[in-house]
Amino acid sequence: MFSSADKVAGQGVGAVYTELIALLRKYFPSEFKISINKYSPSLVSHYHTIDPAFFASTFSKRRGQKIGYVHFLPDTLDQSLRLPGVARWTLDKYTIAFYQRMDRLVVVNPNFIPKMAAYGIDPRKVTFIPNFVSRETFYPATAEQKKMLRKKHGVNQDAFVVFGAGQVQDRKGVDDFIELAKRNPQMQFIWAGGFSFGMITNGYDHLKGEVENAPSNLNFTGIVPRDEMVDYYNIADVFLLPSFDELFPMSVLEAFSTATPVMVRDLALYDDIIAPYAMMAKDQAAMGVGLRALKADTALRAEYTDKAEQAAATYSEARLARVWHDFYLAQAKIGANRR
Repeated sequence: MFSSADKVAGQGVGAVYTELIALLRKYFPSEFKISINKYSPSLVSHYHTIDPAFFASTFSKRRGQKIGYVHFLPDTLDQSLRLPGVARWTLDKYTIAFYQRMDRLVVVNPNFIPKMAAYGIDPRKVTFIPNFVSRETFYPATAEQKKMLRKKHGVNQDAFVVFGAGQVQDRKGVDDFIELAKRNPQMQFIWAGGFSFGMITNGYDHLKGEVENAPSNLNFTGIVPRDEMVDYYNIADVFLLPSFDELFPMSVLEAFSTATPVMVRDLALYDDIIAPYAMMAKDQAAMGVGLRALKADTALRAEYTDKAEQAAATYSEARLARVWHDFYLAQAKIGANRR
């Protein structure tokens, strides 16, 4: 495994990496020998981040079968980071060059396979494996536990809580989240996340002011340690992610795993992976309508709680453990044949 994903707090790449390492150690403690950021010979080298040192290592025959985890594409980076033109162009070119060095690529959303092809990457070398989360970390709390969590975090027991999570940046739709809070003072809004990349974050200039002057019914928590995020999902009546672009957001899976109703922006990229289980809203106005409907209708909330449970089963750790097991064995066989 090659990764620096855990060096930046509050972003999904680190969560995906952490979940996969934990899965392999839990389900296959003796079958797979895992080393992290070591350059000794291996049958399989799985790259989670695109560090220059990792790129250089791909030219060594000691790396075996090289697997790249596609957590983002150039357009994702362009929407997330504010960089000068030359720096952006260089990063975009480098990202694709890194992916092209791989023998096999893993995407977490099938909609990104044709996008990879548009960048000149052969679709036949791309495998779709969805994200997952462990229910040992993200679990539904009991009614009594939820009351205690609300008390712990200073949330009114009777409040209808709308929770969102992710980096505070334009791409995440934070502006819409703020506006929804302003237009729905009868609800309590909470956003967990911060400016993980500081001043180069897209939207930093105006969002910093919005965060500092948020309406009284909106709490920006800042970056929350991942093992504490489960509290907020269990406090929430609904999880809302108004992002304009994603691959397969871990926050949505975390919400599903806690049996929390989910609402997302109606994006084509969600069609095959999230749409069957979430309330879809095309814009801010539709989100407001959906939130008010969920607040007023307990049966509707129960329906989306059931859908969240279905999603949690579909993207369960146990099911994905077998998928990753078979994938790694197949790749290791190819790596062994190259020796």
